[in-house]
Amino acid sequence: MRVNDFLLILTCVMEMTSNDMKKRTGPASVRSEVPVSYEDLVCTNTALRRAARRLGNLYDDALAPTGLKATQLGLLAEIHRWGNANDAQAPTLQDLAGKLAIQISALTHALRPLVRDGLVMLQPDEQDGRTKRAALTAVGDARLDEAAGHWSAVNERVEAVLGADSAATLRKLADLVASDEFLAAYSDSQVG
Repeated sequence: MRVNDFLLILTCVMEMTSNDMKKRTGPASVRSEVPVSYEDLVCTNTALRRAARRLGNLYDDALAPTGLKATQLGLLAEIHRWGNANDAQAPTLQDLAGKLAIQISALTHALRPLVRDGLVMLQPDEQDGRTKRAALTAVGDARLDEAAGHWSAVNERVEAVLGADSAATLRKLADLVASDEFLAAYSDSQVG
């Protein structure tokens, strides 16, 4: 599939509003026929994972001089954003996992090398010592600043190839799929 065809499909999908999504909860909204062959099978998950791997590789390559992977940069940036938005209070691991739509075990696994390398520190919550908060260290702040330039360069190139409107549509669709609203609509839909 060519980029323009993919983007046309994404644009059509984006025209479905969240209200439309809520209405599509009955069996008629789910394709129920069995494909004739595996060649006919269309899988949104596979297509998105393939696209995510391609983009991930491009961003990882651009960030290589900083020693960070794109996923690590995203994690550092989210910790930084959270602190700025919440009066410098670092996010709890539970809040961070929820925001990133990952399980707490995956988050702690992702944080391990960042803690080991002195970029993030885990500290107990003041009210509940069992709850941990993730905060950037001074080294983490400096690495985030260093990586931002590399990220910006690759992000601009991706936007130039996709086009600003298509890139915005792609982000909007990805945010929709990652949203609690999408999960609720999916959970409410029934096959059968």
